[in-house]
Order: sequence, then C-alpha cells, then structure tokens
Amino acid sequence: MTFQEEILAGIPSELPEGMPYDSTVNHAPKRKDILTPEQKVLALKNALRYFPERHHAVLAKEFAEELRRYGRIYMYRFRPRYEMYARPVGEYPARCAQAAGIMAMIQNNLDPRVAQHPHELIIYGGNGAIFQNWAQYRLVMQYLATMTDEQTLVMYSGHPLGLFPSHRDAPRVIVTNGMVIPNYSKPDDWERLNALGVSQYGQMTAGSYMYIGPQGIVHGTTITVMNAARKVLEKRFPVKPGMTGEYVMAGCDRPSPAGADPSVMAGCDRPSPAGLLFVTAGLGGMSGAQPKAGNIAGVVSVTAEINPLAAEKRYAQGWVDELHRDLDELIPRIRKAVAAKEVVSLAYVGNVVDLWERLAAEGIRVDLGSDQTSLHNPWAGGYYPVGYSLEESKRMMAEEPERFREAVRASLRRHVAAVNVLAGRGMYFFDYGNAFLLESSRAGADVLLPDGRFRYPSYVQDIMGPMYFDYGFGPFRWVCLSEDPEDLALTDAIAMKVLGEIAATAPEEIAGQMRDNIRWIEEAGRNHLVVGSQARILYADCEGRTKIALAFNAAIREGRLRGPVVLGRDHHDVSGTDSPFRETSNIYDGSQFCADMAVQNVIGDGFRGATWVSIHNGGGVGWGEVINGGFGMVIDGSEDSDRHIREMLFWDVNNGIARRSWARNAPARFAIEREMARTPGLRVTLPHEASDDLLRQTLADSQ
Repeated sequence: MTFQEEILAGIPSELPEGMPYDSTVNHAPKRKDILTPEQKVLALKNALRYFPERHHAVLAKEFAEELRRYGRIYMYRFRPRYEMYARPVGEYPARCAQAAGIMAMIQNNLDPRVAQHPHELIIYGGNGAIFQNWAQYRLVMQYLATMTDEQTLVMYSGHPLGLFPSHRDAPRVIVTNGMVIPNYSKPDDWERLNALGVSQYGQMTAGSYMYIGPQGIVHGTTITVMNAARKVLEKRFPVKPGMTGEYVMAGCDRPSPAGADPSVMAGCDRPSPAGLLFVTAGLGGMSGAQPKAGNIAGVVSVTAEINPLAAEKRYAQGWVDELHRDLDELIPRIRKAVAAKEVVSLAYVGNVVDLWERLAAEGIRVDLGSDQTSLHNPWAGGYYPVGYSLEESKRMMAEEPERFREAVRASLRRHVAAVNVLAGRGMYFFDYGNAFLLESSRAGADVLLPDGRFRYPSYVQDIMGPMYFDYGFGPFRWVCLSEDPEDLALTDAIAMKVLGEIAATAPEEIAGQMRDNIRWIEEAGRNHLVVGSQARILYADCEGRTKIALAFNAAIREGRLRGPVVLGRDHHDVSGTDSPFRETSNIYDGSQFCADMAVQNVIGDGFRGATWVSIHNGGGVGWGEVINGGFGMVIDGSEDSDRHIREMLFWDVNNGIARRSWARNAPARFAIEREMARTPGLRVTLPHEASDDLLRQTLADSQ
C-alpha cells in the first residue's frame, strides 16, 4: 500500500503481519500488574471492540500476552509500515484542509526523533500519551482523511468516538484526556483505567497534538535559567549608581571585543552569567531542553539522565554538548569549564542523586539548581531511585511495586539532603513544576519550612508568574505545514519585525520582556532548535501573538509563505492551566486549587475559531493535581482566519489575565486595565484591596 492508501484503510480488514519488537527504540517501562483477573477479561474485551469477531481468537491471545509482558495493550501488530514524520500538508489524503493539518501534527508527535517512547505512543513525561493503542491511531487518521469541514471528530482519551455533524466555524476535533470523576483521580486509578483501555494521561501537548519536541519548552526554560542567573548575579553584585547595561542572555549578546573578560557583558560593566554552574536532571522529553537553555543563557550546565538511550538521543540531536558516564571524569571537567567560563552543556549518564552528593562532598559551588525528572509519575518510570541500575529499577517497579515506592522515597530524601547542603552554601534552587517538592515532601524529605511552606520556590512563583504570565506573556508557537525551512525562516523574520514595532511603544513594565523575546527570535535559527516539524516557540503577549498571526495570514494570502500555518501554545500558559504547584502557584487568594479558568478557556476557544481544542486531567505535576487545556488553529490566508485570530487569541490570553487580576496580582491588574483601555466591549471585574492590618485587628477584636 502507498502511504495515502494505508491512511484511508484505517484498521485493516485482514490482520497485518506482526511487527518485530525493536530493541534499538526507547521503550516505555513495564507497567505494574494492577488488574484483577476479571478486570483483565474486561481489558481484553475492551481492546477487541475495534476488530470483527473472526479475528478475536488470534488477537485475544496476542493482547493477553502484551498485557502480561507490558501491563498495557498497545496492539504492536498494527503499527504502520510507513515512516512516521510530519509530511508537507499536501501529501495527506484529506477532504478538509484543516484535518490535513491535524494529521501532520499527530505524526510529528509520534516521530521517533520527537516522541519519548514512540512504539508505545508515549510522547513525553514517561506516560504522556497521544493514543492508548495503534488501532486508535489508525482509526483517527482515517476519520481525519474522510471528514468534511462540517463535521467534528470527538476524542475520548485517545478513542475516536466518531464524526458528528457541526459547522465550518466549529472545531474540527474536540479532545478530552483523563477526565475522570474527581474521587477516582489517584495515581493507581490512572494505572487501572489506562490498563483497562478506557482513559489515558495526555500530559499537556502530548494528547493535544501540539508537541514540537524539546523546542516546545526551551524558550521558557531559557527565560527561567536566565532570570535565575540574574537573581544570583544581582545578589552577589548589587547594582551601583552609574552602572551601565543589563543582564542579558549570553547567547544573544553583542559580540565582545577581542581579549575581553567573558564575565563582563559587552558594552556594559555588569557581570554576565559566564562561569555560573547550573545542575539539574532529565533529558528524556521536554526536560531535554535544559542543556540548550543553559547554553543560550551562557552558563555551564550539568544534566543527569539515568537512561542512556535518552541521553544519546539528545547528544545526537545536538541538544547537549558532552556525555560523561564516570563522575571521576566529570568532576574535573566541571571545574575546568567553570574556571574557564565556558558556555557548555555536560550530561551525566547516571543517577542524579549520585551527582548531587558528589558535588556536595567535593565542595563545588553550584549557583543554580533544579530538577526535571518526571516526578508527576514517580511510581511508573518518572523517577529512578539511587543505588539501583535502570534495569533493576524497571524490574522492581513491575514486580515489587511497594519496594520500588520505598526506594523512590528514600532516594528523594537523599536527593533533598544533598540539595540542602548546596543551597546552604548559596545555591539558588527552584522547583521546575515537575512535582519535585510535592513528592519530596510526601516522601518525608527535609523540604518544608516550619509553617508548612516549601523551602524552595516554584519557578512560576519567582519568575514566570509575576514576570510573564501575569502580563500575558506565554509560550505561543507555530508550525509551517509546508515543512519548508525557508517558510520557518520567513516567519521568524515576520515575528521579529512585529515585535520590534510593538517594543517601540511598549510600557516600561514589559520592556525587559520584549527585549529578551526579540533577542530570542533573532537568534532562533542559529540555535538549531528544530526537531521534527518546522516549528517555532516564542513567548509573546496578546498583542504580540495577534499581530504576528495576522502577519502570517497575510503572508499566506500573498503567496510569500508556501502553505498554511498551525498556531498553538503550550498548555503551560497564562490561561490554559490550573495547577496549584506550577502555573497558578503565584495565585494567593485560595483559588489556585480551582479549575474554572482552564475549563472556561477551552469552552471559549472552541466557539471563537479554534480548529481543535483539548482539556486534560493531569499534565506537568501529575494526574489529579492539575486541569489543563490547549488549542490548535490552522490559518490559511482567508478572512475567516483573520477573524478567528482576532477573536480567539484575545480570549485565550485575557481570560487568564483577568483571573490573575482578580487574585490581586498587581502585574495582571496593570495588564488588564491596559487592555480595557484599548478594547471596546471588554469590561472586567476589578478587586478592591483590603488592609491586612484592619482585618487582623477586626478578627482580634471579635474574639
């Protein structure tokens, strides 16, 4: 069959030959045996729903063996025979151009260069799935190929419920992932429901077809590392009267004169991040952005990764400079890099706890510390305990789950103890929203202050929330569906021009963010960020996103861009996610545990022009800990696309700003008042401030 014929065939009427298990691919770990005997019967019965009865005898035996060996039914036999990658949009068999764009985004998620465990349909985060099995993938692609622009495909946790009549302005696809009854939202509930084949953990952009590889988080990670470095530098070198210049990204700085001290920024007399040491963990999925972000921010970075395949993949892709497997070799290399103020990313292929303890024992000064292991998924491959090999941990996880849990808890206690030693020597440590602090506290690690608060901040509390989300800046992204690098280069140029025009009149409150974002897009091509699709990430506010998108649409209409463009964002954004330990951790009115914002956002995007929308339970910090949503919009140069851009992007950003303003966040109050002043029809309820002293005295008097 040709590629197009195999897509149109959907689930084959006759059983294809079995696909060999490829040991060169990074596979998901075996999931624990959680189903009762009767539930295993139900899991097989659920899986066989996709196939006619004449195939049941063969497939029941095969699926039962998958369930026994892997803890899940992936239906490996039905993996496609064609190569998996995003093709130019015109190569897809489709009656609806928007559907063809979604097909390309799905295939990019599953591209082996992009996906963490591609054969298990796990995109990132250890369990972030796009589908539960290969029958679902085949059926979805067939539905997309045959649907019209007056139908909507409804997706239940990877399962295509079917095509339903709708209208041209309705979303082409509506996705829900993991939307279970709240009392059934514990980690073991996910294990059970996923093994039964009735629910899945969609992470954020995994289950919403919007993942673009490690680039998807690299701008946010760069912003975080850069501003964390600024905090360290400003503490060590306070600004003095007459001091010139600013702390900027070293990778985007002006060239230094020959022989100049690299610790001082060119054209100014403030110190630079050169020579600062950043230590973290994780190279598997989105965490793979950390070494590149360290390089762009201008520091020495060391990232631990327990899985050799994940580390080697990022090294081959150019996202980390050096691999080291021996701490006796790595420690002198770190000393040399710091002393020479190199801009270099080093990976340690081993357990991060061994790295932290060795750094503490050696007395090496670590300036910045974090962690991006998948601790939202601590019991199923998101974190591997110290003292055991990767294979020993995988076996224990599947065969002795309680012993594995205790090993993880003990490892977290040691992990935090070493971090505390280095923080006591001056390291700035921040939680990167992966549930590190949350799971460490549950493990009994020394990570809490006497009042019950975490001793270290979330990066959203200290950096992203007050500096970016509250002002409406977030991870806007686009994908050129022509898959032509020249189209991506043109979109970069368009975005740079638009941001330059906006920056010329931007208020001082957001001037720094605008400068950093312009530097980012100026250097984007030279930083070699593309893995998979011709995509770009750029933090922008509502004005920036809207004007950039309208300029793209004009370029498509005029023929300067060779194909349509997909607009989207990470769910990790201003409005897209309610997560008390990450995206909404800088909301202090008590509503950080409420999910109205994320749900409202998806509903509003759906009737304002999104091509597809999604809402998920879980993502980032784990199942049951967060509700998040996202969108995709295919723009094609039409007037309809102009209208959708103006209406949907406005809501998608300002919903969150309004909520953050109501929580009494001053930057959000500034941003929403500015938006109301220039947007007729926008009226937002603003809070009145109450005096803490008055309230405390009132309560005292009432006793």
